[in-house]
Amino acid sequence: MFFGRRTPARHAPDPVPAPTAPARGAWRDGMGILATRAIQIIAVVVLAVGVIWGMRQITVVVIPVLLALILASAFEPVMKWLRARMPSVLATVILLLAIIGVIGGIGWAMVRAVLAQWDDLYQSAVSGIDQVIDWVNTLPYAPDQAQLDQWWAALQDFATSAQFGSSVGSGAVAGVSAVATFITGLVLMAVVLFFFLKDGPLLWGFVLRPFEGEWEARMQRVGSKTVDTLGAYVRGTAAVAAVDAIGIGVGLAILQIPLALPLTLLVFLLAFIPIVGATLAGILGALVALVDGGFMNNGLLAAIIVVAIVVGVNQLEGNFLQPVLMGRALKLHSLVVLIALTVGTLLAGVLGAVLAVPLTAVLWGIIQVWDGEGRPARWARP
Repeated sequence: MFFGRRTPARHAPDPVPAPTAPARGAWRDGMGILATRAIQIIAVVVLAVGVIWGMRQITVVVIPVLLALILASAFEPVMKWLRARMPSVLATVILLLAIIGVIGGIGWAMVRAVLAQWDDLYQSAVSGIDQVIDWVNTLPYAPDQAQLDQWWAALQDFATSAQFGSSVGSGAVAGVSAVATFITGLVLMAVVLFFFLKDGPLLWGFVLRPFEGEWEARMQRVGSKTVDTLGAYVRGTAAVAAVDAIGIGVGLAILQIPLALPLTLLVFLLAFIPIVGATLAGILGALVALVDGGFMNNGLLAAIIVVAIVVGVNQLEGNFLQPVLMGRALKLHSLVVLIALTVGTLLAGVLGAVLAVPLTAVLWGIIQVWDGEGRPARWARP
């Protein structure tokens, strides 16, 4: 019947291949990923160290350029106002002469005030040293006159020795070299500042030529944020420093402390070093008051009053002036400021301490606009 017919054979479906586990290797497990990240971090650190080392070799160029950039950013609103009313060259010359006049006037006022009151301060210092010696002689373990004479003779022998003379000679040569480096840097800063003020937008446009698309927009934001942050920081710090100097200077003048004017100007300059600058200014003012008590004829009491004035002015600055004049956006945490000051001082001394905080503020500002206006970098978003 149906023996001769064959039913078609049914083909079984193709088996689904089982998922294969990813190949495991030395760089794919947890330790491998950790090692990869460690190598990346080491590479970044080596690159940063190389850049810093290279910049330290040419500090005579790097520091004047940075100072010129900071000053140009601080005076950008004034330059924009002048450029709209007169030729760019004339506006640049007027502003540059005004900057040089202000800086030179502050230095001249400090030197003139110190020279005018040097004799009085010297006599007060001698009197203060005599008082300290008299107090030491009242102690039970005070050295006798023979020991003091022996120490004085040893000091004289050291001062007249050949070794000290050679040290003085090498120190004089180093001093001449330092003065020459300072003058070179000052001239370079003035020239660079002239071109930053005159052709700042053109220079930045030339820097942006290699970038396109998203990176061009990002670099535009970086440049604008850098100028805005540096300008706001310098102008705000200068306003706070002026208030500090006026408050402390009035207190020194009322107490009739010698060198009140140069100390006031020194307070203004040191205020550009956050936290540390105010402390140094207070110490110097208290030491001068301790040597010469002014009209009170009591050095210790005058020093205590000066310290109280400095502390009061600094509290007023930290709690009221900085938030208003500088804004919350530029306010860095105190720990960040201290770390930046330490690193800057180790790398470039006093100038490093002055530049560390504004450069740190610029870096944080760039992070805040890295992915767009009001859009920080991905890892920095809350």
